[in-house]
Amino acid sequence: MEALIPVINKLQDVFNTVGADIIQLPQIAVVGTQSSGKSSVLESLVGRDLLPRGTGIVTRRPLILQLVHVDPGDARKNDDSGREASEWGKFLHTKNKIYTDFDEIRQEIENETERVSGNNKGISDEPIHLKIFSPHVVNLTLVDLPGITKVPVGDQPKDIELQIRDLILKHISNPNCIILAVTAANTDMATSEALKVAREVDPDGRRTLAVVTKLDLMDAGTDAMDVLMGRVIPVKLGLIGVVNRSQLDINNKKSVADAIRDEHAFLQKKYPSLASRNGTKYLARTLNRLLMHHIRDCLPELKTRINVLAAQYQSLLSSYGEPVEDQSATLLQLITKFATEYCNTIEGTAKYIETAELCGGARICYIFHETFGRTLESVDPLGGLSTIDILTAIRNATGPRPSLFVPEVSFELLVKKQVKRLEEPSLRCVELVHEEMQRIIQHCSNYSTQELQRFPKLHESIVEVVTSLLRKRLPITNEMVHNLVAIELAYINTKHPDFADACGVMNNNIEEQRRNRMRELPTAVPRDKAPAPGSQVEQDGTGNWRGMLKKGEEAPGSGPGSPLKGAVNLLDVPVPVARKLSSREQRDCEVIERLIKSYFLIVRKNIQDSVPKAVMHFLVNHVKDSLQSELVGQLYKSGLLNDLLTESEDMAQRRKEAADMLQALQKASQVIAEIRETHLW
Repeated sequence: MEALIPVINKLQDVFNTVGADIIQLPQIAVVGTQSSGKSSVLESLVGRDLLPRGTGIVTRRPLILQLVHVDPGDARKNDDSGREASEWGKFLHTKNKIYTDFDEIRQEIENETERVSGNNKGISDEPIHLKIFSPHVVNLTLVDLPGITKVPVGDQPKDIELQIRDLILKHISNPNCIILAVTAANTDMATSEALKVAREVDPDGRRTLAVVTKLDLMDAGTDAMDVLMGRVIPVKLGLIGVVNRSQLDINNKKSVADAIRDEHAFLQKKYPSLASRNGTKYLARTLNRLLMHHIRDCLPELKTRINVLAAQYQSLLSSYGEPVEDQSATLLQLITKFATEYCNTIEGTAKYIETAELCGGARICYIFHETFGRTLESVDPLGGLSTIDILTAIRNATGPRPSLFVPEVSFELLVKKQVKRLEEPSLRCVELVHEEMQRIIQHCSNYSTQELQRFPKLHESIVEVVTSLLRKRLPITNEMVHNLVAIELAYINTKHPDFADACGVMNNNIEEQRRNRMRELPTAVPRDKAPAPGSQVEQDGTGNWRGMLKKGEEAPGSGPGSPLKGAVNLLDVPVPVARKLSSREQRDCEVIERLIKSYFLIVRKNIQDSVPKAVMHFLVNHVKDSLQSELVGQLYKSGLLNDLLTESEDMAQRRKEAADMLQALQKASQVIAEIRETHLW
């Protein structure tokens, strides 16, 4: 099982090569307040001084520290001086450079921190990767995080506390991360910021290990027995006490090895019953054991995650396509695929079906039968016509002679006016279908033919050709729809079977109403002398002229004192005013209204049926049938091949990144497979 940690280190190396953190590998994150002793704990685990020291915030970038145990005889040579060393370090950002001088390692950490984070005490979430090879360490992967602070000092950002908190939570929220919460023994454990932030992401404490530092600095007469026994703050993974080097020890160059010996002596003297379960060496063994078991538990999920990501990146790489070799074949293939997908979207057989909204042929069907159909049904057959309009049309159609019957000319005049109102919604139907045909272009570009994204100029050209084709068909389709309405206006077929039946029923109703009115007239009054009900026409020998006036009104120019009193001004044209109609007028208006309504419904039915057919024939089907030939004719030319098949600037880079990530995932999968074969898992 000891070999599991090197496996994780190998996986970390694999993903470091592509600079990705998409896989949350098992690791140990060190959390604590400033000056709680985090750096001293890490240096004790390494056995060497390698971390920057100073006042205030020193760790300003996450330091991913991989400890790799090597055999004592496995020596390496420094790249510069050629010195042999049993302990050395390597940074990811310096590639293969080997550091045998740990002072140089410390200086490189400081330089790399300032390079990214600046020198104003700001922080960055970009980690520094350091690998330490030594025969004196156990296999571990540790993450040193910036110390928790409350008050910004100097020129630190005002929200430095929030920045550090977010950075810490980003790392310890990883469910595969063990939290090493460092707290000084000379502070109240109940107010430990490290344990507080750990509990936010690990409320049960299942992956939290507490480290109590500075046991030798507690007030006289006090000890940490209750804390180390877990009586104050219980932590499921346990509490381990350690003794750090003081600043004086560091200034006096006291080695870590000497400090560990002094620590052992202190524990034996102060806490003899707990000495075997505390101290730096016990902490290292405990962390090693916890990490191994944690890795074993995480490997099944890790394997699944790697396989899923490998499939996703394989699909992504496939969508980017291979570099173009045969330009002619590639261009023809892309044109054919786009044309096929465009037609399939209309027919409803496309591979990528939209689920959020109607698209393609389904939307065209909705426009025909819902949008256009309901719009026509909402058109009132008599809309815009008043009774006075109808009566005026009847009078204008009779000329100078009074009519005995309702003139047909008035019916044709009025019904044409109403039928003309169907043209606007019909043309709007054409416009809506044209817009949907445009939307299909974008749909195919986004979902169906992702290869087009590789070649932006080809994509633009295809869009331009299809748009031009649709634009050319639009006036032709509009003209046809206009002609459909014009055809209905050209000949009013009063012999239409449906219209003839409606007229017969209507005549019977009118005749029945006439007989009823005749029965109601008084018998003493001759029928031809009986005034019409509601009529206010004066029988004074002036015809119907006074019938256009309200009762009590005088004719123009015939008022009192006028020299023309009693005369009629023939130059004045009577203007129809609101009044009660005679029974004859009411009957004539009713006849015209019923005829208009009956014939309008017939024409509306014809238009509702013929307009979608015209749109399908002249626009939709024509574009479907001629799309590929139009694209080939416009684009499949030898002089355009190089220009159209020029990839976007970032496509090659994205293809390389996807290929590198896929290769890394495949290597990771092989590493995990090796674990199964060696029965480590």
